[in-house]
Amino acid sequence: MIGPTFTGSTFPRRLENETLDHLAEDDPRAIRSRADLRRINRIMGSAGIIAEALARYPKPPVRIIELGAGDGSLMLRLAKRLSHAWPGVELTLLDRQHLVSDSTREGFLRLGWKVRVLQADVLDWAEQSSPEEWDIAVANLFIHHFDAPGIALLFRALQQRSRMVVACEPLRARLPLLGSRLVGLVGANAVTREDAVLSVQAGFHGNELSALWPGDAQGWRLEERPARLFSHLFVAMKEEAQKKAQGAI
Repeated sequence: MIGPTFTGSTFPRRLENETLDHLAEDDPRAIRSRADLRRINRIMGSAGIIAEALARYPKPPVRIIELGAGDGSLMLRLAKRLSHAWPGVELTLLDRQHLVSDSTREGFLRLGWKVRVLQADVLDWAEQSSPEEWDIAVANLFIHHFDAPGIALLFRALQQRSRMVVACEPLRARLPLLGSRLVGLVGANAVTREDAVLSVQAGFHGNELSALWPGDAQGWRLEERPARLFSHLFVAMKEEAQKKAQGAI
């Protein structure tokens, strides 16, 4: 269980466009910035935070979707942690850009996971009716890109199409903001240095994400809190899955 940690005071949320979201896939600045993000994810401990939350799912899932999956590297790190207990997962990596390399695909296959890359805008995906369902939906440093109506739309789709949602986002507080201004010390380029600050300013605090979960979605248990020094964790789980998890303890 991830405990609370000191993070300092917060400030009003401010949403601005991040540069990386508008660069071409093969732009050298984008390639470098994606490498920066892989390094920053390790510093933040994102894979560990998400893995601890996923461990509460009561049985091996059949289908997982990652929203805003990027190059798939974070999910591959999670798969390496989880594949021994969760074999044969059918994984969907959803992103607006097609960034998943052949070597990353092969990494999943070696672990026994089947992978499908779905190139789509996530809000378009959320608006479309679909019979597809997933056991678990994961998002890392992604939901903060959207305003409140966009998040509510996405949450409505996830409430209908999944049994568990785990989102690891920037914590909007003074300490993470200070950290975002120091990413140049780990070699981050100009795009990452600017976007890191914007990400924290657009991050979350308190129960802001829980307030955007569908109010008429009965039978769901919500949890929201700081995770380690720089992250904000949101978990939504159907109560029947929660009861199975508690019964297994």
